[in-house]
Amino acid sequence: MPEMRVGQGFDVHPFSDDPDRRLVLGGVVLAGPGLVGHSDSDPVAHACIDALLGAAGMGDIGERYPDTDPSYADIDSFGLLADTIAAVGAEGWQVVNLDCTVVLEAPRLAPHRVEIQDRLVAVIGAPVSVKAKRAESLGALGRGEGIAAMAVVLLERG
Repeated sequence: MPEMRVGQGFDVHPFSDDPDRRLVLGGVVLAGPGLVGHSDSDPVAHACIDALLGAAGMGDIGERYPDTDPSYADIDSFGLLADTIAAVGAEGWQVVNLDCTVVLEAPRLAPHRVEIQDRLVAVIGAPVSVKAKRAESLGALGRGEGIAAMAVVLLERG
């Protein structure tokens, strides 16, 4: 009987004041202010990475790709996601499916949802669902101060 594990991931970033900072969600560049962070600050990719690492018992994103390492400055988070998929696969795990929720007030995710989902499917190699939710004016996310993402993954081995 195959071994199965569930992992969850979460990431949040505030909006940046830097007009040159790109907004990246799920590997897709969107119009709007970028997010503060060491890498490209893609909360979707980061939540997926944490979910994968957690399910595989391989630590978390901060251990694997520390923000104290200058080699990860402004790095493409989708490259980190691909590296994580390879590492999880090397341990014998295969992704069954991944579900991701993005919490944001703006920009609207609906016009980009399918493209983000397709990019994730291409790198993860399994079914992925992406959806957006609003924080309904509650807290920092509800005031539009940043973007958060949550991901849940099911892995199978054996």
